Amino acid sequence: MLDETLLAAITANTGDPRRPLLFHNTTIHTADPAIGDLAGADLLLAGDVIVGLGPDLHAAAVDDDPIVVDGTGLTIVPWIIRGAADAGSHAHLADRVGVLRPGSPATFAVLPGRSSGAGLEMVVWRPEQAAVLVVDGEVTLFDGRPLTPTPTEPLRSQSVRNPYLGMWIDESGYIHQELTADGRYDETRGGRPHAYQGAFWIEGDWIVYRDDLGFWAYGRFNDGVLHHAGYTFHRRDERDDPERTAHQYLWRNQQSLQAQTA
Repeated sequence: MLDETLLAAITANTGDPRRPLLFHNTTIHTADPAIGDLAGADLLLAGDVIVGLGPDLHAAAVDDDPIVVDGTGLTIVPWIIRGAADAGSHAHLADRVGVLRPGSPATFAVLPGRSSGAGLEMVVWRPEQAAVLVVDGEVTLFDGRPLTPTPTEPLRSQSVRNPYLGMWIDESGYIHQELTADGRYDETRGGRPHAYQGAFWIEGDWIVYRDDLGFWAYGRFNDGVLHHAGYTFHRRDERDDPERTAHQYLWRNQQSLQAQTA
């Protein structure tokens, strides 16, 4: 429960070392294909790093006197506080954005409501609607109230190389979404150009969007198909460019092998 007693404990947690922070019994969308989505799970922080992820961490962490946040009815999703250098895709594990796993930066959002399975691709939200925002282990928003300024940076252009770049069209032909090499996306809806524009990040087969209007959304690539916000997209040049489709297949396999050896 997000109450004043919990808030007081969080704001008073300024010692060195600080007490761990544990989110208990929540739905977690890790955006990591090796871990997947977790229901009724715990997420444990030590300072600015995620140190535990999975069921029943509460019992193991009790000796460390953690501050426990009851996550019943809540969902944890990746949150990105990054600037231009992170737009698009990432070559190094330490630079990857939008993945929740042990050893990752403790940066994520806690949203009201539960979802499961592939539900992450249906999540569209605005930061002010989050129950909790955690940035590098610091709670910056609690129960809709900002506690500290969120250190966002303006999104500038950056050269991105990724096999998923290009034009994606939903099955009705209503939405055309272009992912460009500067880490930006541009949507045409019903013939209306530039209906939505913003930045994107790709981690493995997951894509995270931050629209210029301020909301966030997620999607997932699966066997050459993009699933996003309830829509199914296909590459415009998928059939006309089999070499690029093969490149996508080889790239996904390479990413999977890197994740297994990381």
